[in-house]
Amino acid sequence: MTTTALHSHDLSTLTTGPAEHPIHPAHRPTGQLRLGVFFQGVNSSTVWRLPQSGDQVAWESFETLIRTAERGRFAAFFLGEGLRLREHREVPLELDVAGRPDAQTLLAALSTITQRIGLVATQNTTYNDPVDLARRLQSLDLLSGGRAAWNIVTTDNAWTGENFRRGGYLDHADRYTHAEAFVKVAQQVWRGEEVVHDGAHYAIRARGTLPRSPQGEPVLFQAGVSPQGRDFAARTADVIFSPFGDLPGAIEFRRDLAERAVAAGRSANDVQIFPGAVFVLAPTDREAEEKFRWVRDLQVGPQQAIALLEQYWGRDLSAFDPDGPLPDVEPEVVESGVTRGAGFQFAKAKELTESWRAEAAERGLSILAFAREKAGSRRGAFIGGYDGVADHLAQFAAVGAIDGLNITPWLVPHGIDDIVDELVPRLQERGVYPAEYAGSTLRENLGLPIPG
Repeated sequence: MTTTALHSHDLSTLTTGPAEHPIHPAHRPTGQLRLGVFFQGVNSSTVWRLPQSGDQVAWESFETLIRTAERGRFAAFFLGEGLRLREHREVPLELDVAGRPDAQTLLAALSTITQRIGLVATQNTTYNDPVDLARRLQSLDLLSGGRAAWNIVTTDNAWTGENFRRGGYLDHADRYTHAEAFVKVAQQVWRGEEVVHDGAHYAIRARGTLPRSPQGEPVLFQAGVSPQGRDFAARTADVIFSPFGDLPGAIEFRRDLAERAVAAGRSANDVQIFPGAVFVLAPTDREAEEKFRWVRDLQVGPQQAIALLEQYWGRDLSAFDPDGPLPDVEPEVVESGVTRGAGFQFAKAKELTESWRAEAAERGLSILAFAREKAGSRRGAFIGGYDGVADHLAQFAAVGAIDGLNITPWLVPHGIDDIVDELVPRLQERGVYPAEYAGSTLRENLGLPIPG
């Protein structure tokens, strides 16, 4: 395998304490994994120019992907949110301009063609009204028979806020304080309680108007992994997404989150962990390596390579040959904005570009080859033969490092076909993946209790 694979005898070097609780004294591994799929829409990793690529805003793409995921007993289908088109040098990025449909509208439609899979909507706490959002999420939960979930996202940047009357009013330090009050209001609405809230951003007098769903209320997902984000998840979330796809990193993240959950008065097992993941699979490791390079080359062509470097140089680099050396001009940006997402926010552009030039020159890499290496990261990637990847994931399950994986397919809508047809049966044979759904609700299928 070409992931950060570890043999079973290596597990002892990654854990502390007695064998029955290698991560935290109160943590009890289930020995099971579940899968979710993330339909990203706009992004830099999905390949859209193959004959089998689907339209990223066409109903057929969503329908095909979610039907395949449910056939593979996936726990959840996850949609991101796009409140503003991504930009490149202050104009919409021509290589990545299509917007994302409203998540709740789309998930409501998808609920009619599915029966068991969970429906996860990313919704922002800064640019929504808590009572209105709570009612819409509860409506989705009722219509789907208890399969709805809310991926709680906080935003404080004025660039996104320009699309809203409130603008970028939220201070960065306040984003989780605001989000936690927002979630509390939503939960009171779901539980039919009287809501009385007087906060810095709104005053509320309300009461829920809908009955509870079979799972009680929507499952709460959270994606922030900063110290504040982890504390927020430890107090509030049912599931947290994480970027730690390697086994040592996943174990340390689990240990840290378990400690935070216990400190918050919850169980060490109360917050499930689903790292983001990319799979490139084939019958053998060698074939998977070849496939990975082929996928990476499709993801990053000459145009994408130049655009990637322009984000860090802050200037037009179209005159440079993608097959030539890195630009020998100085960057014009000191610190980037948020127009292309958190992955492109950085400081010290001069130091970064100088180090990149030196690295590329030393290794004899062109702009295109260098960009492919930077954009085609193996972090969080499972690249290998079907059996090797299944064995590797069984190690994650055995030690209890994670509860599942949230998969970003490199191809839509057929990017999880080999996962469902080849990997899932092997995981089931190893006893770490469910043969059938546990029930009809998302909480049942994640093994979560119904809230009081």
